[in-house]
This record gives sequence, C-alpha cells and structure tokens, in this order.
Amino acid sequence: MALEEDIGNGDITTALLIPEDHDSRALIMAKGNFVVAGLPFVKEVFEILDAGVKISVFISDGSKAAKGDVIAEINGRTKTLLSGERVSLNIMQRLSGIATMANTFVEKVNGLNAKIVDTRKTTPGLRFMEKYAVRMGGGSNHRFGLFDGILIKDNHIEAVGSITEAMRLAKKGRHLAKVEVEVENLNDMQEAMETGADIIMLDNMSVPAMKEAVKIVREKSKDIILEASGNVSLENVREIAETGVDLISIGALTHSATAADISMKIVR
Repeated sequence: MALEEDIGNGDITTALLIPEDHDSRALIMAKGNFVVAGLPFVKEVFEILDAGVKISVFISDGSKAAKGDVIAEINGRTKTLLSGERVSLNIMQRLSGIATMANTFVEKVNGLNAKIVDTRKTTPGLRFMEKYAVRMGGGSNHRFGLFDGILIKDNHIEAVGSITEAMRLAKKGRHLAKVEVEVENLNDMQEAMETGADIIMLDNMSVPAMKEAVKIVREKSKDIILEASGNVSLENVREIAETGVDLISIGALTHSATAADISMKIVR
C-alpha cells in the first residue's frame, strides 16, 4: 500500500531519465546516532519492486549506528533503487526512531526488574512494524490487539457499573487469557485484587501511591503482575521502576518517537 501510494501509475521522473538496463549501487547511511530497526521491511520493499535486488547489511537491527555509518548496501536496477528509496527510508526512519526511544527508556531502568512495554497507541496499519521496533530497542510488547488479551479499562467499568461486575462477566466467559484491570486509586486496586485480577494496571497514580500498592499486593500475592501506566517520562521512569512494579507501559514509544535521520545515496 505504501508503494502504491508513492508510485501510483509510475515514477515519471525515473522513467524519463533512467534506462531500463542501468544498474547502480546505493548506500543506506546514518545521519545521526540511533538504534537501527526496519531492515527486513526495507528488503521487502525492494523485493516487491524487483526480486533481483541484492542487499548487504553491515549494521543489523537492534544495533547502534553512529553518524556517517553505512548501514547497508543495495545493488540492482537504478530504476528500482530510486522508486523504492522513499518508502524504504520512511519505514526505517520511523522504526529506528521507535527503537531508539525504547532503548533510551530501557537503559534508564537498567539493573531493575521492571520491563518497558508498549501500548496499542500505534500508527494505524503499522502496528506489527512498530511493535517489532520496540523489541529491537530492548523493550517488550504488551498485547497486540483487542483479540489477544482481556484488559478491563475505565470505560468498561463505567459501562457495566463496577470492577466487581466487570470481573464477574470476564471470568464467566473467560478463556486462557489472563485478566488485567485498570485502576486509578488504592481502593479500586483492592477491589481488583479481591475479585481475582491476574494483572493490575496502576494508571496515572503517584509514585508514593504506587509504592503503597506494591506493598499491599505483595503482602497477599506474589503472582499478581503490577503494571504502571500514564505520565511516564525519562525523568521519572527509574523512580517508577524502583517502586517494584513489574511492567511500565509507555504509549510515547510509538506515538511520539522522533524519526531517525537516514539517507540513501547512489554511488558511482
């Protein structure tokens, strides 16, 4: 779809300037410092256009690139390289930006038990790629979509009347998935725990409140997973991790990452 969006009925500039039998070598280069992510999708872009394109990777996904580094080399028909340039770079720049942000958060909690996880706040149609990028940055994936995890949020609770009722309905028809409940205060957390939640999301709670929540839950169960969510930043993520929560979910990993600066240069 991205190729159709960009090329449409044809790359008219390239068609006018470049002969069919013209071959080139192109370098994908880092114009800044970042964690690389997206090379499998870059390969797929060019394979869709021309299966004869050859790509050599020098810095693999999940590794760090520095300004001036050559990440990969592409050899093939010049027309193919030019027609696939923008789409492949758009994908790689976006994913490398996400991987870099994820890695920055992961490094902030180094040595602690809390895992950095993503959310469903992704670009429509690109969730698979963006969640892949989070993993390349050292983070972990939360549920992929509505279909693979039971997460009772504030609007579910409002619709059915209470956490207790929401848990009753979830358990009545539950399958193998664990049940997670979003809470905003210690009273709601207590209710979620007493009604059998497997995972409790501490949403927009203060650090002292999270500490107290961890203490209360751990005194009664070591099996309940605690997740911190909401208003997480690089400035407070370590303090949040030090409360003892198991997961820290951060929507900004995918909705606010700055794209990495990457270029493709044809070389003689």
